[in-house]
Amino acid sequence: MKHDKIYFNILELIGDTPMIRLNKITKELPGTYLAKLESFNPGNSMKDRIALHIIEDAEKKGILKPGSTIVETTSGNTGFSIAMIAIIKGYQCILAVSSKSSPDKIDILKAMGAKVYVCPANVPADDPRSYYEVAKRLHLETSNSIYINQYFNELNIEAHYLSTGPEIWAQTKGKITHLVAASGTGGTISGTARYLKEQNPAIKILGVDAFGSVLKKYHETGELDEKEIYSYQIEGLGKNLIPTATDFKIIDVYEKVTDEDSAFATRELALTEGIFAGYTSGAVIQAIKQYAAKGYFDENSVVAAILPDHGSRYMSKVFSDEWMEKSGFLKQSKLVSKEVIYIE
Repeated sequence: MKHDKIYFNILELIGDTPMIRLNKITKELPGTYLAKLESFNPGNSMKDRIALHIIEDAEKKGILKPGSTIVETTSGNTGFSIAMIAIIKGYQCILAVSSKSSPDKIDILKAMGAKVYVCPANVPADDPRSYYEVAKRLHLETSNSIYINQYFNELNIEAHYLSTGPEIWAQTKGKITHLVAASGTGGTISGTARYLKEQNPAIKILGVDAFGSVLKKYHETGELDEKEIYSYQIEGLGKNLIPTATDFKIIDVYEKVTDEDSAFATRELALTEGIFAGYTSGAVIQAIKQYAAKGYFDENSVVAAILPDHGSRYMSKVFSDEWMEKSGFLKQSKLVSKEVIYIE
């Protein structure tokens, strides 16, 4: 990608992220595997796309005015994107964040000038302490504010329909056969899939869900089964409610991944491909392995995977040996970080 001009501000760098071939981590799998690196957005995640699209839509409608406050529920990445855009456009930013979010993410949000409320992760979605309900309350209590509400905002889907989908279609020259993407709010997978299916209905859309989340079973049965809900570590993946920003009809199948497998896949991605990506990106890679083991791909498959964000936001989690050990993931000492030697 060539940047041969001077940009007016950092927001002009959102989108047009690169796609690269995976060579080592998928070498035993049939087909061609391509990674869409959303960490190349200026906010280091795919959430830049939806934040800018929703905010600019609100500006066009006259909902956002100078001095307004933007309120949102976030696991961290959307919050960073909103805070970054708010700085450029002159808005205030209040964020309700899950306690599951890494300390790195929370510190980054504070550094970007956001007012941050950290809410307990292990409570029902309708609990007044949940980050969904806290954000709603903060919006009602804050004059001249808007609530982004990414989980139930159709513009979340539209942002990816207008950008991520066309980019992947062009980058693969229309040869893509499978899309593998994480499903949280569902905007990324739904909007991207909607565009790609319009170009070629035969493209398979393979969702990634987490154990402890309700999405896979809801997709298969139409039932929200609260027995499926339990605590898990992966951020920005899965849900304990059903977001309307997910178009379940357009997703062909879901695969669930574990915290541990996803953590090691995140580390493996860095150590094999040199791609320093986040925890959810590792979950996507792990899902690709599981889909391959179930026979979803053959030698003619062209598999595009969306890697949502950057590894720097998980230094205190998956890239911390101490956290991995505390989580019970280093029992076999595989993929442990290299030893650091201090010379005095």
